[in-house]
Amino acid sequence: MSPRTLSVEQLERIDAPTGPPTRAGLIGEVGTVFQPLRLALGAPTLRRAPRGDGRVSFVLPGWKAPELSTAPVRAYLGNLGHDARSWGLGVNRGDVEAKRDEMIDRVVAVADDTGRPVNLIGWSLGGVVSREIARVVPQAVHRVVTYGTPAVGGPTFTAGHAAFGADECERITALQEVLDATRPIRRPITAIFTRNDTVVDWRACIDRTSPSVRMVEVGSTHVGLGVDPDVWLIVAGALAENDHV
Repeated sequence: MSPRTLSVEQLERIDAPTGPPTRAGLIGEVGTVFQPLRLALGAPTLRRAPRGDGRVSFVLPGWKAPELSTAPVRAYLGNLGHDARSWGLGVNRGDVEAKRDEMIDRVVAVADDTGRPVNLIGWSLGGVVSREIARVVPQAVHRVVTYGTPAVGGPTFTAGHAAFGADECERITALQEVLDATRPIRRPITAIFTRNDTVVDWRACIDRTSPSVRMVEVGSTHVGLGVDPDVWLIVAGALAENDHV
């Protein structure tokens, strides 16, 4: 399917998430094997994407994923003129609050050194960390782009819920509800999701609280989001958008 931006009316018709995906559904992720071919076929269009202007963009990996998992999109963005960097914290072990605090120091330092707020790009749980950084230090963040990222519930509606445990899922869900009600994320967000997601309940990716969010649907699998040409084009387009910052 071609990517599409959902209207407010379309978002309102989407039900709330009810639970994590089933293990049986993970078979759908096998479609990821076709992504290299799609990237090759889409190369001419990818090269015509909007150019960057050297602003720093940090790319954050998903749960249990190494920094190497973000290398393809970083290389692509680098070729477009962005200063695309890894988050520098190794494998994402899922400790959102700890990694948020570590990244805040790095993000603020780079924003101060360059005189420009940075972009944050997060895949799955990496997007959760990105969102929370933008919530705490909005002055140091230009834009946030997430894909396959739960905007509600943290791990509650993901295949990793059992690893976190019921108590932790309940704590994170309650904390997010309070933060979204009292301290919504006010930086521009482009949130990409797919209904073919069998790692995260796609309905959990729908951001209903951030005032400056654009929800974009693609046809990828969850694992394929990091090397999906449609996702790369959306990311490049979002980072090239200008505002008053």
